[in-house]
Amino acid sequence: MKTVIKGGLVINEGKKEHLDILIEDGRITKIAANISEANAEEINADGKYVLPGCIDDQVHFREPGLTHKANIGTESRAAVAGGITTFMEMPNTVPNALTQQLLQDKYDIAANTSIANYSFFMGASNDNIEHVLQTDPHNVCGVKVFMGSSTGNMLVDETATLEKIFSEVPMLIATHCEDEATIRRNTEIYREKYGEDMPIKYHPEIRSEEACYLSSSKAVELAKKFDTRLHILHISTGKETELFRNDIPLKEKRITAEACVHHLWFTDEFYDEKGTFIKWNPAVKTAVDRDQIWKALLDNRIDIVATDHAPHTLEEKANTYFNAPSGGPLVQHALLAMLEKSKEGIIPLERVVEKMAHAPADCFQVKERGYLREGYFADIVIVDPKQDQTVTRESLLYKCGWSPFEGTKFSHVIDRTIVNGKTVYHNNAIVEVGNGQRITFDR
Repeated sequence: MKTVIKGGLVINEGKKEHLDILIEDGRITKIAANISEANAEEINADGKYVLPGCIDDQVHFREPGLTHKANIGTESRAAVAGGITTFMEMPNTVPNALTQQLLQDKYDIAANTSIANYSFFMGASNDNIEHVLQTDPHNVCGVKVFMGSSTGNMLVDETATLEKIFSEVPMLIATHCEDEATIRRNTEIYREKYGEDMPIKYHPEIRSEEACYLSSSKAVELAKKFDTRLHILHISTGKETELFRNDIPLKEKRITAEACVHHLWFTDEFYDEKGTFIKWNPAVKTAVDRDQIWKALLDNRIDIVATDHAPHTLEEKANTYFNAPSGGPLVQHALLAMLEKSKEGIIPLERVVEKMAHAPADCFQVKERGYLREGYFADIVIVDPKQDQTVTRESLLYKCGWSPFEGTKFSHVIDRTIVNGKTVYHNNAIVEVGNGQRITFDR
């Protein structure tokens, strides 16, 4: 089957051009003006944007072990409904993905249930370096190190252990950076003052700028010492942005960074309205922090925009501050949120595509995805900029059934999402045409 996408405004590699795209056998075979192809299905994209599918380098889809919150099947469908065609999922499931067999178990689940393309991080702990070193860099996105609290045995904050990981692991290491000792000290202070009735607005004072910077700067120091390929996730403070450089191209960087949609959208002023629905680790902080993260994103000190999609049930989120878990669902509206910021004049459309598709592909050296190029896999999103939508609970595909964006009006809609040449989302509905693929890496 051949498919031609006709008449759309293609936004790709820093350009906006009216071009047609020919798809055959799951790949893009031609990009040109006015393609005419006999016996091809035609998709009319007139008046719409045509983008490469987004690559989300940080999600928590909760399977195995936490499937009352979410699973790979439900969340991958929410992802494609939001224009995310590829995801990279984290190891803090139950059990933690700390052995090659447990990692493979997740790949097996995805092969049977994920509608999007996928990869899974290998987890590092205090005592599994031999398993970590068996990880194949050609078909696993990276190794995840929690330098801040996590589940099970995944907190790694001893210098000797970190030095062993940073010195011996040859592939990309992605880190969650918050200093655990600082957080515990702050927690004791606020618990003594407020007890279980502590207001959510103090969350960014417990998980503070100091906690973030101490850990992020330590990770950078270790990476420089051992020439580690380091990727720091979800930067939440302006101070941390000073750790990164923008004087060399992304492909030459050994240390890279990610910003998440919630840290680019929300500030501490939203806690009164949203409460624990915007309780994340690291915390949403001040408007000044948000502005500095935007500045670093736009000047290329921060390389990637991702989601840290991490759903919990409404019942779990309704708990008091100390008992409500951190995290929230975001994959269905992340691209729409960034397109909204583009419409507001904060970021050009071309840069949205760069930060959500091109840069993740370059950062992780993803093979033949992240760009609209002849020969690449046809992972494509068509966006209608002339329709708007308001997020309602009924419109959500998340298993958890809620969103921090409920009530938000976006100025665009995802018209169609194509994964490996097949339409998987169209007319506000999932199209069940089979499963996505395990992505590979040019390393």
